[in-house]
Amino acid sequence: MSGHPPVRSLWLQEALADNENKSEKEAPELGGEVRADVCVVGGGYTGLWTALRLKEIDPTLDVVLVEADVCGGGASGRNGGFVLSWWPKFQTLEKLCGTEEALRLAHASAGAVADIGKFCADNGIDAHYHHDGYLWAATNEAQVGSWRPLMDELDRHGVHPLVELSREVAARRSGSPVHLGGAFEATGAIVQPALLARGLRRVALERGVRVFERSPMTQLDRRTGSPRVRTPAGSVMASRVVVAMNAWAARFAEVRRRMVVVGSDIVATERAPDRLAAIGWTDGLSISDSRLLVHYYRTTDDGRVAFGKGGGALAFSRGVGARFEGESRRRDLVERAFRRTYPMLDDVRVTSSWTGPIDRTRTGLPFFWRLGGRPDVFVGVGYSGNGVGPSYLGGRILASLALGRNDEWARSGLVRSPAGRFPPEPFRFVGGHLVRGAIARKERAEDDGRRVDRLTKALVRLAPAGLVPLDQD
Repeated sequence: MSGHPPVRSLWLQEALADNENKSEKEAPELGGEVRADVCVVGGGYTGLWTALRLKEIDPTLDVVLVEADVCGGGASGRNGGFVLSWWPKFQTLEKLCGTEEALRLAHASAGAVADIGKFCADNGIDAHYHHDGYLWAATNEAQVGSWRPLMDELDRHGVHPLVELSREVAARRSGSPVHLGGAFEATGAIVQPALLARGLRRVALERGVRVFERSPMTQLDRRTGSPRVRTPAGSVMASRVVVAMNAWAARFAEVRRRMVVVGSDIVATERAPDRLAAIGWTDGLSISDSRLLVHYYRTTDDGRVAFGKGGGALAFSRGVGARFEGESRRRDLVERAFRRTYPMLDDVRVTSSWTGPIDRTRTGLPFFWRLGGRPDVFVGVGYSGNGVGPSYLGGRILASLALGRNDEWARSGLVRSPAGRFPPEPFRFVGGHLVRGAIARKERAEDDGRRVDRLTKALVRLAPAGLVPLDQD
């Protein structure tokens, strides 16, 4: 491990300071050989929810969790804190899983949003949870109505999780007339994401999960016998292993071509609660627009705006390196998008920024399966920018798989060999840059009210799904 402390997101800085103030229990580095019933690799939401679910099913299980940094140091401590359902991705769910299973999973994902809030309340986790809904918005004329094909499909099934908002209502709810309409989903919530991750870590420790931080997996032995997770100073021999590493799972050949790792960047403003009150944006509404290089934004409990933009750095092959760590290299670009969306806050200073990786699949949905076909090693990956809420379900799926249960989670339509493959390198890296450039040109043209040429449109259709459905034409 490097001797230099990593540059943390604002979220994680706050959470670690909160842990220190409360004298939270330290987790050691792994040293020597350890044995366990289940070893979970990764201390983000998926790994922590899996460990907690395992102990819920069988409190006698010996569960070990190893984390390369600190719990919440990866994507779980850097994301926008949107706790969303899978209703916006229902059409893709239906294609993959069939109507009945898609409806079950979408309803379960909406329930998970409330369940996370209840878990926090029951366990004293102050994650700044606010259940004030999600606005899928339009910020230019080309985006208006992007949600209607989905709403029509949901109407055919007799479910109505989304309500269309007029221009006036969308502008009032969001605090900016730049919003030209939208679809509101009451299910949505927000959290301070690192506080949630660190809270889950505390509860996991209280329930007997053995947590080892600053213990990166250097090797997973899975050729013969029981799988073994090796770290720089130790190893874990376990009956079953769950790999919950988010984008870092690209190190495995079986996963690498099933997803593409792309950066997402966030800026946060200084505290300005009076300014937010003046524009009427004082609740926990989460907002995203309808572009593929999505803009997503929310307020914080102390009166900041956190504004993010997807479609940043692209990883080459298995690498999730320095470009996905620390301060955002796209800070100016993200700040310009914030200023365009909230011009009335033009004098409110941006005071911090950070970046992180997103594990995008072809479908925009995660997959859960046996790594390399082994019956004792499982992986869950591919949340594609919407993992805070769905990871709660991912923990249930992975726990059921690890314990060999024959329940609705082990039989879920998302337990599958992942659909779609990306091209091998270097074609994926070069092609990814071409597609991303085409998306950026398309979205600049739409912002300016200009036509988009056919070649650009054709390249855009090669992009993997994002937070909102891809094909809006």
